[in-house]
Amino acid sequence: MNILYINHYAGTPALGMEYRPYHLALEWVRLGHRVLVLAADFSHVRTCQPAAGDETIDGIAWRWYRTPAYEGNGVARARNIAVFLGAVWRDTPRLVREFRPDAVIASSTYPMDFWVARRIARRCGARLVHEVHDLWPLSPIELSGMSPRHPFARLCQAAEDAACRDADLVVSVLPRVHEHLRSHGLDLRRLLIVPNGIDPQAWAVPPEPLRADVAAVLADSRAAGRTIVGYAGSMGQPNALDTLLDAAALLREAPVQILLVGDGHERRRLAGRIAAEQLSGVSLLAPIPKAQVPGFLGALDIAYLGWRRQPLYRFGIAPNKLMDYMMAGCAVLHAVEAGNDPVAEAGCGLTVAPEDPGAIARGVLELAALPAAQRRALGARGRAHVLAHHTYPVLARRFADALS
Repeated sequence: MNILYINHYAGTPALGMEYRPYHLALEWVRLGHRVLVLAADFSHVRTCQPAAGDETIDGIAWRWYRTPAYEGNGVARARNIAVFLGAVWRDTPRLVREFRPDAVIASSTYPMDFWVARRIARRCGARLVHEVHDLWPLSPIELSGMSPRHPFARLCQAAEDAACRDADLVVSVLPRVHEHLRSHGLDLRRLLIVPNGIDPQAWAVPPEPLRADVAAVLADSRAAGRTIVGYAGSMGQPNALDTLLDAAALLREAPVQILLVGDGHERRRLAGRIAAEQLSGVSLLAPIPKAQVPGFLGALDIAYLGWRRQPLYRFGIAPNKLMDYMMAGCAVLHAVEAGNDPVAEAGCGLTVAPEDPGAIARGVLELAALPAAQRRALGARGRAHVLAHHTYPVLARRFADALS
């Protein structure tokens, strides 16, 4: 089967997020399918940007379309989206002629790529798939306050409605989207839930040594007898790291070290706040390569993941970093209120209310008070849960079976 996978933001382990298209495509290639991934050569979520053009990575064919750089979520990002979609639209005759896909997947987070995918699929009689990562326009409406009457919101809604009506299959990362998609015209017999996952082979090799500055903070904290609470990932408003800093202020007298590793729009401001408030129990360091993440997580006592309090999360959550936390065997402190809670489902930590510094501080102290062996037992439950339900070989086969 020839699978055409359109994901504007797709990345690789060498380039950075997002990783799901790479891992699914890799498993499909291993199953004997041909895969061509279409992506933009600029994405705000990647650490490195590829050169425009065609290349093959780990048996997967990639086509990187030239797009303008941007920062933030304004007009420049909208232009980047429009340029990418226009490039794929114009490339349709070549894609149909040279690749001849049997399945076309629209997977760019925003839903407007569905129209491009539909054009390609109709020209070659391919199965048409809409993959849901986030619900647009609901996400910018509820998370960013965009008006439902905003032209961009209306455009997203028209695309989502078209996908619910015309797609042969809708695949959702989020587990509680049924009623929302049905309200926009989807026959739920065409819905498949395929959550995010992990590559077990990436965890089967010894972790890469940690960068010196990260290793030093970990070693110093351990020598001082401090409980190490870590966060690895993006630093944006949805990650609610301000609430963690509020909790850190409440924990000034506790033997706790909070270590934040990552990058994002909020990083500079958070660093300024740490300095201004003299939060000596908090260290903020630059992002580390993905190959170092298992070693970093394995050195933690507690891994932290927080969310803002948002009605949007009633449709469920599927955070990639939580899969890493669980696979690393971390005891997890999870500050969330959502339609699902993987930490509670796996029994691998403690869930507290989001945007509540006191609850987070108490959660840190509660997990810190446990014997180390008990925290390791919590982490072992999380790892077992991921291996049973969230490995990419299992998820990719489920996805591919639905394409046939």
